[in-house]
Amino acid sequence: MAVGVNELRFAAENQSEWSPASLKPDILIHLAARVHVMDDRALNPLAEFRRVNVNGTLTLAKQAAAAGVKRFVFMSSVKVNGESTQAGHPFTEIDAPAPQDAYGVSKYEAEQGLREIAAQTGMEVVIIRPPLVYGPGVKANFASLMRAIQNGWPLPLGAVHNRRSLVALDNLVDFVVTCVNHPHAVNQTFMVSDGCDLSTTELVCGLADALQVSHRFLPVPVWLLHAGGALLGRRAAVQRLCGNLQVDISKARHLLGWVPPVTVGEGLRRTASGLTGP
Repeated sequence: MAVGVNELRFAAENQSEWSPASLKPDILIHLAARVHVMDDRALNPLAEFRRVNVNGTLTLAKQAAAAGVKRFVFMSSVKVNGESTQAGHPFTEIDAPAPQDAYGVSKYEAEQGLREIAAQTGMEVVIIRPPLVYGPGVKANFASLMRAIQNGWPLPLGAVHNRRSLVALDNLVDFVVTCVNHPHAVNQTFMVSDGCDLSTTELVCGLADALQVSHRFLPVPVWLLHAGGALLGRRAAVQRLCGNLQVDISKARHLLGWVPPVTVGEGLRRTASGLTGP
């Protein structure tokens, strides 16, 4: 029996007593987290991220181990590795962690704590570090980009030739299931993606095709986009649009025999089908 996020959110966020013995799970899939807060008003954001993502996760893991849970699958983040890569030099599982924001730091600290619990208790731990996840119901910047494309806005992204890894929700779910069942996933950390990196320009083209609309580009030089982002206080947003962030899924392919079952094109079509609102 596997237990997922809905049953565990309260326990993780409040570090409360959870009774896994009453459910008798064999596998625990932990997805609950305090995620990116664009306008974070907490007096100490890092402390808030640690309260939920570190303390809550480790409290839950200790209780799970005590109840006899065999395997704990933890959804971490590529932000443990860092925020960007050099083109053609993707992040791997053996790279030195370099989190650069409070969310990434909290996920890294949770990973470290989980490895200690695994060593002390014998509970198997699997850590997954996804990049941006997209799928039906996606929100935030990805949804905003889709709506801009749907509305026919000309986008200043015609000269962006970066490379970024993404993962379709269906591919991520399939990978989680693989990590639940595969014997070679025990106490391992994995990068996961669609296995096909895109430039932002290619992503816009793919989304336009999925939405069945035409797209219009303005070939604005990347240096000018960065300058405008700095001027408007949107430096991080421009970096996400123009910078590189690639992950290498060779370990998942070779150790687990995993192949992403959904193509990027199909993933974008499924995402477009779930777009709501103007």
